[in-house]
Amino acid sequence: MKHPAHKDNALMPARPFDLTKALWRSPLTVVVLAPHPDDFDAIGATLRFFHQRGDAIHLAVLTTGASGVEDGFQDAYDDAAKAALREDEQRASCRFFGLLPERLHFLRLAPDDDGNPRLDDANHARIRDFLLPRQPDLVFMPHGNDSNVTHQRTYALFRTVAMKEKLQTRAILNKDAKTIAMRIDAWMPFDDQTAAWKAELLRFHRSQQQRNLNTRGHGFDERVLAICRQSAQELQINENYAEVFELEHFASPDAVGSSNQE
Repeated sequence: MKHPAHKDNALMPARPFDLTKALWRSPLTVVVLAPHPDDFDAIGATLRFFHQRGDAIHLAVLTTGASGVEDGFQDAYDDAAKAALREDEQRASCRFFGLLPERLHFLRLAPDDDGNPRLDDANHARIRDFLLPRQPDLVFMPHGNDSNVTHQRTYALFRTVAMKEKLQTRAILNKDAKTIAMRIDAWMPFDDQTAAWKAELLRFHRSQQQRNLNTRGHGFDERVLAICRQSAQELQINENYAEVFELEHFASPDAVGSSNQE
């Protein structure tokens, strides 16, 4: 799926800016639409920034991610056992993060034959019923221009609901290991100490840590942090790491007035 361009959006930033320097109003309601367990943790530094501000974060994990578990890992062989394992990993990482248990939700969207969420009325309704009561100021998810079909469909489901329901919100679309291309509108810089914290957060996803060690020769933690190191180098910022994002606005929200860099 090709991610659409939004050239007519008057609220796009004039140039990329540091999220820590934006003039955010407070408190914000933040929703994370995570295609799989672990997509929340991939942007852990940014979410920690908003969490420490006192903003309310609500996490919806859309699929079980069972296909990402190797056969036999912790005696998991069928989809049900693998799904339970991955959801337990997400609960553990969220406890470490400090997310309130009642703000973690597993939507378990109906899959197609390949295990990706269907673009059907039932799944659109599940996304709508999660978003509308919360009326989020910001919605985080991976960028839609991605080789991972579940990432593509997460964006597609969200955008359809946002447009149909005229949500007043701002989508914050993050770069992932499988992102094909994206515009960089904003970044979250972080230092070595935060990187060590984020690595620990990522390692709660033990199935993914081990699968990456087995198939790539390095852990899930290092894979994610390598993207952040590369992003910081490309931005030429002072910190060693950065999570990077493309912004998309819906119905002219006023979550942030301006940036010190604009």
